[in-house]
Amino acid sequence: MEDQELRDKLTALEQRIIAVYESAEKTRKYILVIVIITVAAVALPVIGLFFAIPSFLSSYSALEGL
Repeated sequence: MEDQELRDKLTALEQRIIAVYESAEKTRKYILVIVIITVAAVALPVIGLFFAIPSFLSSYSALEGL
């Protein structure tokens, strides 16, 4: 009888471990998506500014000549 109880407890623990692992993987994927979106939201505007700032500067320098 004791072996059966031990097996039942081990089976229950295994199921809980699997559930925790699945939850951790979902959380990891969620955090990865959030990091990618955050980096894109910060990096893309900065890259755009590298192209926009020279354009603005050339416009303002052209206005100085007037």
